[in-house]
Amino acid sequence: MRKFTLIACVVLAIICHSQNRYFVDGYHGGVYGHYPLKWKTQFIVDNLNKWQDWRIGIEIEPETWDSVKVVTPESYSAFAAIAAGPQVEFTNPTYAQPYCYNISGESIIRQFQYGIKKINEHFPDVKFFTYSAEEPCFTSCLPQVLQQLGFKYASLKCPDTCWGGYTAAYGGQLVNWIGPDGSTLLTVPRYACEELEPNSTWQTTAWHNSKRYFDACRDAGIENPVGMCYQDAGWRNGPWIKDGNGTKYVLWKEYFQNIAAGSTEDNYVFSQEEMRVNLMWGSQVMQRIGRQVRQAENRLVQAEKFAAIGWLTNKYVQNQTLIDEGWRTLMLAQHHDSWIVPYNGLKDYGTWADAIEQWTGSSLKIANDVIANSVNALEKSQTVKVVNTQGFARKEVVEINVSEDAEYEVVDANGEIVESAQDGAKLWFMADVPSFGYATFRLQPAQRTSEEKKKQRIVASSDFIMENELFKLQFDLSRGGVVKQFVAKKIDNKDFVASASNFGEMRGYFYDRGKWMTSADSTAWVEVVADNDLAKIVKIHGTIAGHDFCKTISMISGCRHIDVNLVIDWKHNEGIGEYKENDWRADRRSYCDDRYKLTINFPLNLLPTKISKDAPFDVCESELENTFFNRWSEIKHNVILNWIDASEEDGDYGMAVFSDHTTSYQHGENNQLGLTAQYSGVGLWGGNYLIDRATEINYCLMPHKGKWMQAGVDKENDRIAEPLKAFYIDNGQSLEKKSFVQLPSGYRISAAQQNGNKLLLRVYNAEGDFSKQKVKLTAPVAKISEKNLRGDFLDDVRINKEQDSSISFSIVMPRFAFKTFEVEYK
Repeated sequence: MRKFTLIACVVLAIICHSQNRYFVDGYHGGVYGHYPLKWKTQFIVDNLNKWQDWRIGIEIEPETWDSVKVVTPESYSAFAAIAAGPQVEFTNPTYAQPYCYNISGESIIRQFQYGIKKINEHFPDVKFFTYSAEEPCFTSCLPQVLQQLGFKYASLKCPDTCWGGYTAAYGGQLVNWIGPDGSTLLTVPRYACEELEPNSTWQTTAWHNSKRYFDACRDAGIENPVGMCYQDAGWRNGPWIKDGNGTKYVLWKEYFQNIAAGSTEDNYVFSQEEMRVNLMWGSQVMQRIGRQVRQAENRLVQAEKFAAIGWLTNKYVQNQTLIDEGWRTLMLAQHHDSWIVPYNGLKDYGTWADAIEQWTGSSLKIANDVIANSVNALEKSQTVKVVNTQGFARKEVVEINVSEDAEYEVVDANGEIVESAQDGAKLWFMADVPSFGYATFRLQPAQRTSEEKKKQRIVASSDFIMENELFKLQFDLSRGGVVKQFVAKKIDNKDFVASASNFGEMRGYFYDRGKWMTSADSTAWVEVVADNDLAKIVKIHGTIAGHDFCKTISMISGCRHIDVNLVIDWKHNEGIGEYKENDWRADRRSYCDDRYKLTINFPLNLLPTKISKDAPFDVCESELENTFFNRWSEIKHNVILNWIDASEEDGDYGMAVFSDHTTSYQHGENNQLGLTAQYSGVGLWGGNYLIDRATEINYCLMPHKGKWMQAGVDKENDRIAEPLKAFYIDNGQSLEKKSFVQLPSGYRISAAQQNGNKLLLRVYNAEGDFSKQKVKLTAPVAKISEKNLRGDFLDDVRINKEQDSSISFSIVMPRFAFKTFEVEYK
């Protein structure tokens, strides 16, 4: 009896310490990311046949299958036969595997829509269950996007390729990933016990199902732990783990449906700061990539809206094939390799950076052609059409080129002369334009007495003052043109510049010289470009470390922000950063610490501030005490997508900073606020991220009262992203104003696309209330349906007739949510 009891105890102890071990294997890459076309597809097929218990997740660029079909048709057919079978799951169908956190929400939607369409063209039976990626291709809004696309699950792991960062460690076996709008997705997180791999700067402990990893999972109470590795498509490994350690291969959907509990009460509110990501922010190549991508994605979305307005106005029909090609090249430019290995060679393009310039250039040309064609733009005329692609009315200054041999004034649709100003060949006028529509104006010879045209002039003195009805800026030219005063006249006449500070100074550590350098160490001079009632534009010329720079500062009547264009004309490369990096694989890295990079500093005359920052379909309220770190293992989220806002925690004032590209920002003690302007030195994979041309970036500053939402910071960003655009059109048209869509306060038009006799309208709640709101449409509407991102019908929408002959429908959704409506016209 005693012997039996002893054996039973031993068996029980073994059972208690035994553990199920699961692993998700797969392949990552594609025709742009190391997919050997001549052998890889057959290699996958052969190994799946050889290892019947093997399972793979597929994260292959969808365009790859176009090439595979041509180069190895027999292998393509063999894979097509098993693509929807029990051994394969497509887990990332995005067109070009973007990081997601660094591009717009609308771009993320298109990446999935175009990618899924392409995959299903090749493999019609493939369904999509789980989102999983090899790199940190995540962002906070994904639960909403994935849910509307039909996904049921997600994984936040990327254990084997964390060069560019990783997600925060949290939770256990399963969590409910909660998006900013409240959407929920059952998810495997990077476990709280899933540490960063020792002596590595690209892995977590889940990359190879080690005993150490499973011991940690056991101690954390995880019953069915799962590891993961998506192999590079160029590798010849077959099954990743072959050492017989008890690992069972699973597909993610199998793990969720058959192995994990299937539900959890652990709600993971995944803020954007859970993304611990770090790229070569401040390097010239990253600045160019970020600016090119931002410009193209803004312009393409606006081009679709222009085409929709053109269709509603005069039945203009866009060339959808051209629009699709514009998105294709933009999506390729958003590929994660574009951002993390910009200097790597890429096929016939040269480098990734060279390819991005070509791709975004193509997208921009297509967008510009669509915009011009949709309004029947002319080179010269007396009639000007101003188009507003946003869902709110706008009264703003627009600019148009005119003949400098004559003086003009501007008349609106009511026959009234509007405020205008002319300086040579530039004419500015105040345009009152309804929401998602247009207004037309006529130029006529000026009735006013012509004044002598103002010449550009040079100002050379210690101080220079620039002001209009909203702002007063005082520049100290003896200190490189730093701002001594930034007075917001309509905001209690408050000066937002901290006393005895160098607001607007550029400062960084030039490690080859062994010292800090600042633009405030040299004198500056001013060139006045425009000085009239509507536009005040100056150029501040100075030097830093012997290199010339120019800041073009625009102060436009009625505009709530100051626009700054910065150009630094480098004479040669300079090493800028904490020190000369010699070991890019080390945990401690010089290019992690932004404090040493060339920074544009904005010391604020505010009480202690807290940062808010936008993200795709989200705004994150920062919980960071500061943004400073210098190790791969200690990354903090310091990414600015479009804007950051520093607002007083216990006061009324704030300052928003807008950037024209994704980069990093700085915030710390004593209201230290800054925008990264330049890094130069060794970076990832030992590449030399050097200075090889002039640096050019744009940023805007908007002082305000209240927090970001009350101040309309996100709305101001929409004005910047989609400015009013003025075009000459046929003189024969009568002057008119038309609005086709009017949204409630706080709501935005994320997308508007013409499709046959239908308008696809995606509405986003950026700052609005979670209450019933009214959307108004002015046109003969026959039917409105709500659809998801797959295009599936969700519900008919009730149409109401308004007294002004328009129609309306009600909409209810939480902040940061979006809905898509199909509007059918008679």
